[in-house]
Parts: sequence; structure tokens; C-alpha cells
Amino acid sequence: MEDDVRKAIRGIALQNASEHEGKTRNDAVISKILGTRPDLRTKAKEIMPLITEIVSDINKISLAEQKAELESSFPELLVVKPKHERVGLPPLEGAEHGKVVTRFPPEPNGYPHIGHAKAAIIDEEYAKMYGGKLILRFDDTNPENERLEYYAAIKVGLDWLGVKYDQIKNTSDDMELIYKKGLEMIEANNAYVCTCDKETISKNRREMKDCKCRVGDHNQNIKRWHDMFKKYKPGEAIVRFRGDMQSENTVMRDPAMFRIIDEIHPLLIDKYRVWPNYDFAVAIEDSIDGVTHAFRTKEYELRNELYQAILDKLGMRKPKMLEFSRLEFEGMPVSKRILKPLVQDGKVSGYDDPRLPTLEAMRRRGIVPEAIRKFVLSLSFTKSDTLAPFDTLESFNRKIIDVTSIRLFMVTEPVKITIKNNTLTQAELPNHPQRSEMGKRHMEIDGNFYISGSDAKTLKVGDQIRLIELYNVKITKTGSEIEAEYSDNDFKSELPKIQWIPQKTATKLNILIPKTLFVNEKFNEDSLETLHAYTENHYLELNEGAEIQFVRFGYCRKDSAMQAIYTHK
Repeated sequence: MEDDVRKAIRGIALQNASEHEGKTRNDAVISKILGTRPDLRTKAKEIMPLITEIVSDINKISLAEQKAELESSFPELLVVKPKHERVGLPPLEGAEHGKVVTRFPPEPNGYPHIGHAKAAIIDEEYAKMYGGKLILRFDDTNPENERLEYYAAIKVGLDWLGVKYDQIKNTSDDMELIYKKGLEMIEANNAYVCTCDKETISKNRREMKDCKCRVGDHNQNIKRWHDMFKKYKPGEAIVRFRGDMQSENTVMRDPAMFRIIDEIHPLLIDKYRVWPNYDFAVAIEDSIDGVTHAFRTKEYELRNELYQAILDKLGMRKPKMLEFSRLEFEGMPVSKRILKPLVQDGKVSGYDDPRLPTLEAMRRRGIVPEAIRKFVLSLSFTKSDTLAPFDTLESFNRKIIDVTSIRLFMVTEPVKITIKNNTLTQAELPNHPQRSEMGKRHMEIDGNFYISGSDAKTLKVGDQIRLIELYNVKITKTGSEIEAEYSDNDFKSELPKIQWIPQKTATKLNILIPKTLFVNEKFNEDSLETLHAYTENHYLELNEGAEIQFVRFGYCRKDSAMQAIYTHK
């Protein structure tokens, strides 16, 4: 039995060491062995000495020797990844290498969020997969909702994600061409100008009835089209596609193609007042931009019939249309209808509030772009609703930031502890337990420390504890302030391990802890907690944005000299 267990442990330890620059750890091996060998879960204490022995042995040999033994004795543990793995993305129908063109067409009416990230990453990955081209096209034909701030925010978000586009343009660049296509539809009797009020139009569409404008003659429609640019007021006239008022697909019941909006456009100011609806503009733009494969979320699926019909009527080239599921997290909606009021009413601090699903919030919270990309590709290309738990993204993020996160001590509800016979004046601590290249940090000590109140409550006179990375002490007094005396510096696995902060250089820190934003579709008033803590003064030397793992607490991102944001466990 022991030989079998020893071999299993050695294989796992070698595999882990080869993936972490030649070093493995007891905790990594114990979790993996218990996960793969359920029969050993009741014997964890018995096998720990064996794990410690094997880990120590493997850490003494070179990385080359570890890989050689792994290859010869444990070939089944070797994982060979495809060079250009595209997890979850199936081949594209009709795709030719070098000829695929995709587009990411956000409307600049808000800050980009995780749903935008999914769309942009899928568009880019397919373009890369086929050696093609990605177009970033701002769908900016609704000046009521669009602002220059949002154009910039989308670009910043894509740059942060690492999404590379080959061309950038605005739908509004092509207004004259879009007008030409609109007039062409009217001339061919494939569209008409309707002056009915909104309520009448809605009622007729529900009841599948033609309105009086539908039978207007050619001259009437041409005159009304020209009057839309000068005479009619907003809401008094719209251009409607001549569809099928009897269609079971409500989208096809003579939908709007153009409407009047007398608002200042962020780029074109007041140059235009007649603006195309999304359905008409996106079909024209996709065709003239050479898009071969157009992706959008499945909520637009019923609109595909209209998209195809518009291009058919105009005799224009038709891209292949594909749908995928919308992405949002449980309790973290992406709808601008929900997010904008939260910001406007001051319920959140802004679009970078760490509780939000915006890319600005993700960045500030400490989620890295690589984790978002891996997460998106892990979901596969599906129409199934994707309401993912946030901890799925966290798991990808944790694996990435763990190797770069400096380890720091942090205490809450601090209690003073004095070591009466302390003889040390400074301590040297590794910045990372496995990565020596990350260096060490030095702390001045004088025997006066803070420990967390939760640790202090467990102590009794006579207890022995280890101050992590420092020494062992024996408790001689408890209460509001604790006293202890130095015992020795021998590492003893059975002693409780307690983190500490020198009183003299303790740095006050607020840690913001984001929680679920909405519970049962209601805003959670307690969705942001502030934890008051002390940490090492080395925190002040870190750059803003630095990734930190506070020992036995979790990963955080430095937000400012006085504040960090909790990322996840």
C-alpha cells in the first residue's frame, strides 16, 4: 500500500514542480492526491510525513531531472497542449483562410462590460483563427444616448483586453450612403413614410392591420421623405420597411427604418436629423464593409429575417449571421437601463465601482484581461443562456495572478502583543513562497507587534505559537494587551501560525469588499463592505494597481495609499 501511495505522491509532486519552475509545495500535493485518490481522504494526517519527505526530495533535484523522471516514469501525467488552442470555438461555415472579416459594432451609449468583452473576444479570435480582419465599428446613429466619453471608454476597454482590430470606423461616417439606400428602398416601393402616431402604429402591428400610409403612392412617399429633413418634427414621420403585417414574426410587421432625432450628435453635431434604425444601418454597413461572418447575441435572432430581407431588396451581398448567448453574472446585470440609474443616483461610485460588470470595474477589482479571455473561450460558442457564477472567472484569475502577487501580512481588529525577550532588530521575509526572483522585504522589529483580534481571542497563558517567518513564543499574559516570551526558532508544524505587523511601522488600510450587487433582482444595500486593517509599511512602496495576496485573507489590488480592493480568495 505504501509503495503505491508513494508512487502516486511522487508523480503528482513531479508534475507540480515541472509546472512551477522546479518547486512544489506540500499543500499543492496534498490537495491533488486527495482529489485523485478518495480512498486516502481519511488518512490525510498519516500521509503528510510522506508528502513532506517526497516534496523535499524533489525540490533538491534540477528542473531538467524532474521533467526527465516525469517523462520516463509518469508519462500519463504529461499534458501536451495544442499550439493554437481555441477552446470552445467551432469552425466557421464557408470560411476561407485570409478572407474572413468580422466586426465588433458597439453603440457608444455606455461603458463596456463583460458582455462586450465576450463579443469582442469571439470576433477577434475568429479573425485570428482564419488569418482575417476585425473591424471596430461604432454603431452611432442614436444621438439621444451617445457621448464622446463612451467612444473613448470602449477603446480603452478593448486596449486593456488586448483586442487588436484592423480597422476602426463609425456608422455615422456613411450617412450619405445610408440615405441613398433608404431612398432606393422608397423608390422601389419597398419602404414608405408613415405619419401615424406611435399608439396607432403599435396597435396596428399588434392586430396585424395595414395603416393608411401603407397605400400611399410613390409621389407621396418621396415628398414625405424630403419633408422629414426639414418640415416634420420628431415623432411625426418615420420610414417603415414594407414587410408582412400578417407575419408571425412581429419584427417583420413593417418595422421602422428611419426616424427624426433633433439632438446633438457627439461627432456630427447638428449635421443630420434623420437617423437610421439599427436594423437598417447594420445590414448596410456589414455588406459594404465586406463582413463575411457577423456575430451577435441571440436576442437579435428574430431580427435576422429583416436583416436578410433588407439586403435582398437592395441586391446587396449578405454575410453569414451567427448568434451566441448573452453573458452576465448572477446578481450583476449588464443592462444599461439598470446600471445608469445606479451611477446617477449615487448608489455606486461610478462605472469603475468594483461591484459592477464593466471592464473598468473588473480592472479596478484586480481581474486581469487574460483571465477574461480564458473564461470567455471556456464557455464555448453556444446559444444557451450564460448566467455564470462570478467564481468561475475568479478561478481563471487566481491561477494567473498567484505567481505575480506579493505576499503581505495584514491584521484586523488589532491587539498589541509584546515579546519581552526579543533580540531581533529586523526580519527578512520572502515576497513569494515559490518565486525567489521576486526578492525579499525587510521589516524593522522591536518586539512590539499587532496580531488580529480573532487570533488573540484563542490564546491562553502557557500557549505556544509561531509568529510566521519569525520565531516561536510562549504566551505569558492575555487580555486587552498580550505579553509573551521568545521560545526558539525551530519550525514546529503543530504550533498555531499567526501573522503579525510591527506596531512601530503598521500602516492603516481600508479594504473594499465587493459583494453581490442584486439579490432577487433588488439592489443590495450591503453590497460593499469596508474592512479596516493594518498592513506592513512595504505596502506603501508598491505601485498603484499592484496585485497582493494578504496572507490567509485573499487577493487584493492596491487602489491607493490608503485603500485596497478585494479581488477574491
